[in-house]
Amino acid sequence: MPFRAAVVQIGSVPFDKEATVDKVIRYIQEGAATGAKLLVFPEALVSAYPKGADFGARVGGRLPRGRDDFLRYHKSAIDVPGAEVDEIAAAAREAGVHVVLGVIERDAGTLYCTVLFFGPEKGYLGKHRKLMPTASERLIWGFGDGSTLPVYDTPIGRLGSVICWENYMPLMRSAMYAKNIQLYCAPTADDRDTWQATMRHIALEGRCFVLSACQYITRGAFPDDYEAIQGDEPDTVLMRGGSVIVSPLGEVLAGPDFDGECILTADLDLDDITRGKYDFDAVGHYARPDVFRLLVDESAKPAMLNSVGFAESGD
Repeated sequence: MPFRAAVVQIGSVPFDKEATVDKVIRYIQEGAATGAKLLVFPEALVSAYPKGADFGARVGGRLPRGRDDFLRYHKSAIDVPGAEVDEIAAAAREAGVHVVLGVIERDAGTLYCTVLFFGPEKGYLGKHRKLMPTASERLIWGFGDGSTLPVYDTPIGRLGSVICWENYMPLMRSAMYAKNIQLYCAPTADDRDTWQATMRHIALEGRCFVLSACQYITRGAFPDDYEAIQGDEPDTVLMRGGSVIVSPLGEVLAGPDFDGECILTADLDLDDITRGKYDFDAVGHYARPDVFRLLVDESAKPAMLNSVGFAESGD
């Protein structure tokens, strides 16, 4: 049965998690009003992707202001589970929608770039932590492990997420395809023209629907003391969107949009996935397991185990 899906291209209220969660809930309601049963939000939406910031880092040293920048960022992150997760879960249930949302997760002293999954009945379903932060992201975010690589079997299809440049990790894509992902959600901060080619390639390679959401946000949305390399003019665009929905045969169904905040929708028919796999199934009849094999370790890798071998974790 075809259904409507949406990518929600909005910006954070940077470093203000309460205001950002309120905005997310408002857009959950607006997205549901379009008839969408799935809403995909951008990477690190709650409460900031700190585009252009350097956190006072130099090779061999850190400036004191960078520690204060990190403190502000840490305070604006959310605990999972936690109060903000409960609020968004309640909004998803009330609106009757599935939600895929990028957040900054706080676990003790470390931050993670995380995607949260919500459903219309159970509310919070689980999370995926970004495995490989890109470049300077490694200064402020920890590394996820294989224990958060879920693909959920939902009434609208098999739902999972790969974050930003994780999408350039061929083995991670293969792992998602092997889980029979149908609704491949790609929250991102990559607003370049080249991102569109990546999303179309993955849709074709995985024979799945790809839904990518990126923020649209200007310098004026950030605090006055925010030091961004792009400059301090309020109308300077730090992320220009480019959100898109792509079919299993690589057809762009909605977007990309570079003009501002918006909700983009498309009607998806999961039978198109089967139609696409008629001539290509990367982990089925087009695979060569006699030549290529992929081993995925989905065990947790905590820093400490207790005396009986169980992980000590903030989760």
